[in-house]
Amino acid sequence: MLVKTKAIVIGTVKYQEKALIVKCFTLSDGLKSYFVRDAFSSSKKSVKKSAYFQPLTILEIEANHKNKNTLEYFLSVKPFVYQTIPNDIVKSSMVLFLSEVFYSSIKDESKNENLFLFLETALLWLDENEITSNFHLIFLIEMTKFLGFYPNNSNFEFFEMIEGVFSDFESKTCLSSQESTLFKTLLKQKINSTENPFINSERKQLLQIILDYYSLHIENFKKPKSLEVFKEVFL
Repeated sequence: MLVKTKAIVIGTVKYQEKALIVKCFTLSDGLKSYFVRDAFSSSKKSVKKSAYFQPLTILEIEANHKNKNTLEYFLSVKPFVYQTIPNDIVKSSMVLFLSEVFYSSIKDESKNENLFLFLETALLWLDENEITSNFHLIFLIEMTKFLGFYPNNSNFEFFEMIEGVFSDFESKTCLSSQESTLFKTLLKQKINSTENPFINSERKQLLQIILDYYSLHIENFKKPKSLEVFKEVFL
């Protein structure tokens, strides 16, 4: 079936010397993997082609989807050109890290238009704005709305990690009172928030809490390989 749709690159695997397998999250069909022949040949066209598939690049694609659980093929690809992300080491490191988390989080391959629109809107905001200190934290928490385990906020003191709710008593699977208060503050933030309520040590603490939370709710969730590099650059 001929499809014209937007797609977001979430991962690539080099195949032999010149080819590339590109995994995308598409607006029309959810997760799709595409085979790109000669992505790494010596021609200028191929060099340009491989640059299209950087992590979380937004594409407009035309493809013939056979929907037979095999690799698909692009008929045409037009990337959205980010203005700041490629040239900003903090933003580019953040995007690489978030793409790994997303790759490890998406288990359902079906269409999810709301998740796609959330990703696109958040990425465009990141590209257009300078206030990025807490972007990755807010992004990861907001994404849980679409993954099915967004925390249930309440006035209770302790956040219970397995149930995803605040509790009035502390158990072995609860965050401490200090951690819970910090986490509750994060839940009040929005992607476009201009507030900066956290210091660096608190951001590190929150990031670890969020990754632990993902690990509890996503089977076989893998720690991002870029985490340590991201910490060095940003945290």
